[in-house]
Amino acid sequence: MSRLIPVAALLALATTLALGAEPLAAKDRPLFPVTIRAANGTVTITKKPGRIVSLSPTSTEMLFAVGAGRQVVAVDDQSNYPRRAPRTRLSGFRPNAEAIAAYRPDLVVVHSEAGVAELERLGIKVLQLPAATTLAGAYRQVGQLGRATGHPKLAAAVVKRMRTRINASVRSVQRRARTLSVYHELTTDFYSVTSRTFIGQIYRLFGLRNIADAAAGASDYPQLSGEYIISANPDLIVLADSKCCGQRHATVAARPGWSTISAVRNRRVVAMDDDVASRWGPRVVQFVQSVAAAVRGSR
Repeated sequence: MSRLIPVAALLALATTLALGAEPLAAKDRPLFPVTIRAANGTVTITKKPGRIVSLSPTSTEMLFAVGAGRQVVAVDDQSNYPRRAPRTRLSGFRPNAEAIAAYRPDLVVVHSEAGVAELERLGIKVLQLPAATTLAGAYRQVGQLGRATGHPKLAAAVVKRMRTRINASVRSVQRRARTLSVYHELTTDFYSVTSRTFIGQIYRLFGLRNIADAAAGASDYPQLSGEYIISANPDLIVLADSKCCGQRHATVAARPGWSTISAVRNRRVVAMDDDVASRWGPRVVQFVQSVAAAVRGSR
């Protein structure tokens, strides 16, 4: 019997190792290399980037949200959130390849194709993630940045949290017998957005009729007129020029003829943070929640 004990122990150990081999392999699967399909083509990142430059305010927000903040060494002059982001004078609209290269980045994230070719010629990995046109596109970019920086699990958790909160906001609004109309103001000279834009699709979640659609023509960002807006008589007005231009209910009500608009008379004018209302990162949840509250208040 004494000779059988070690044999049994060895068999038990072998069985344990065999059963545990596959889960351990899955758990310890390397995060790199990873391949990302971006607007500038298929980009393969061989190792976890330690020096990231972001030239996109939305990507900056996403990078910090997925846990890659410590890897970010520089962001552009428009990346003002979160506050701890290392803001510089770098421009995302007119990128200076030499100035960017001075930060010795192993990954640069941009939103437009400007400067991409120059950076790639310097041997720098570039991810071009343009403006999302749908929520699915926004979720996809969060996931892409999570994988590109070595934080896929946290990125998945961020997306799940965004989906849950947005879906809850949409469910909180009951369907109305009459469709409400909305005017989204980008600037004080009445530039707006159509339903074909990312923001326009947010309004469609709530079944809102966008007054800019009928006047859009070929542009997704048409310039309306004060007369047109007054005649359209929107039920809701969302101001995306509150921070830049100090717009709020009182200033809108003081515009000639605007006091007759339904949204103004019923105080359904929503002054949004300009950045929250124009970016497709994790803070879009705040925008959706604000729209939901305005729709609920218009019953």
